[in-house]
Amino acid sequence: MRILYIDIDTLRPDHLGCYGYHRKTSPNIDRIAAQAVRFDNCYAPDAPCLPSRSALWSGRTGFHTGVINHGGTAADPFIEGPERGFRDVYDRTGWIPELRRAGLRTVTVSPFGERHSAWWWYAGWSEVYNPGFGGMELADDVTPLALDWIRRNAQEDNWFLHVNLWDPHTPYRTPLEYGNPFENEPLPAWLTESVRSRLWDGFGPHSAQEPHADFSAESSLKYPRMPRQIDSLEAVHKWIDGYDTGIWYADRHVGFLLNALEEAGILDDTVIIVSSDHGENQGELNVWGDHQTADHITCRVPLLIRWPGLTDSPRVDTTLHYNFDWSATLLDLLGRPVPANWDGRSFAPEFRMGEETGRDYLVVSQGAWSCQRGVLFRHIDEDYLLLRTYHDGYKQLEPILLFNLSEDPHEQYDVSEALPDLTNFGLALLDEWLTEQMRTATTNVDPMMTVLREGGPHHTRGTLPAYLEHLRATGRAHHAERLERLHPLEAKG
Repeated sequence: MRILYIDIDTLRPDHLGCYGYHRKTSPNIDRIAAQAVRFDNCYAPDAPCLPSRSALWSGRTGFHTGVINHGGTAADPFIEGPERGFRDVYDRTGWIPELRRAGLRTVTVSPFGERHSAWWWYAGWSEVYNPGFGGMELADDVTPLALDWIRRNAQEDNWFLHVNLWDPHTPYRTPLEYGNPFENEPLPAWLTESVRSRLWDGFGPHSAQEPHADFSAESSLKYPRMPRQIDSLEAVHKWIDGYDTGIWYADRHVGFLLNALEEAGILDDTVIIVSSDHGENQGELNVWGDHQTADHITCRVPLLIRWPGLTDSPRVDTTLHYNFDWSATLLDLLGRPVPANWDGRSFAPEFRMGEETGRDYLVVSQGAWSCQRGVLFRHIDEDYLLLRTYHDGYKQLEPILLFNLSEDPHEQYDVSEALPDLTNFGLALLDEWLTEQMRTATTNVDPMMTVLREGGPHHTRGTLPAYLEHLRATGRAHHAERLERLHPLEAKG
């Protein structure tokens, strides 16, 4: 058994051709999809980067691992205490150690563990190749390491190769010599001037007037694919082109990996997985080029599984899945029992039979840029997102929002007041999930409450006084007053 897992950071599914995108961003990924199961409703249970991969690698939610933030106490796993044995839980029951116990040689080409000081992430790897740029790698830094490994080891059996590409992640830095493949391509239809101008009047980190990490937007000088502000439809076009070009550039390197497998004569026998750690808001909830919410856009990930002999006829699974449900399924298909402490559930029998199976609802979380939990559920034949916000991360978010994703996939229209029964239903599902998480937890701590007690999400903590000044200086004093009212202690610094 040979398995190639292509892990493209910050890749939202609806910007891939195989998921219906009108731009040709992904011809090589589409080639994989033509022989794969495409999962249309797969979600990371926790976002963004560190919580997402912690959940996937452990098979457990952030509520159970303790990892939901990018800094502070909740950026590290819960300490196991006196019951910890000679090896910790990430080694005893983690995904990669389980793959190695299944007889696979486990290999990663990724800087992820170093980027986030996530040293638990190294558990179970037989070989680690760190390109060394802490997540600022170009595909040109990553792919040669993977190609060299394939050339040296392709003929061996029983390996799992993880290749981590970063190019769609901001800052958009595809080398300028590649040009702009989408300069003459239309924008996604929902991104109109009317939408842009409404968002321009809003506020929040990475919103239309300040889409960069700092207000001075020096990034726009260093990274010319990213305009300083989203101040026109032309700027929207340039911004989306930058993201899509990053996808196109990563996809080009996916092609190099496929070619290497083909040259080695093993392409037709290799299982290929394509996925991501999270998506990327591009105007949704007035977040541009970041992953700051527990919503449909940030938490939904692509998942393509090409398994020779099982997926030779492509099909689509439309049911609800967490990404670690696939991790559990892979273990099951390899003959390994799914560890008892996992939240991930195997659907291997249905996968073998070509049937759809999924969960009744999902709960996803965000603790690094805001404190939120989102509930994804279906009512009759329509999909909904109930978004519960505990800390807005200084964005324009109400405590409770409800979106009809079937009619409004870009989350423009809150229908919570118009549909109170569905809003209450979503809140009841959230309460049911919380009860089950607490019942099965090994601690009495909800890490979301830890983040709130420590002053809020890591990326916005301590920034409010400067942001209030910036809002007033840019003619948005009414927004500053709102934030001061909602966060009186944080406003004082």
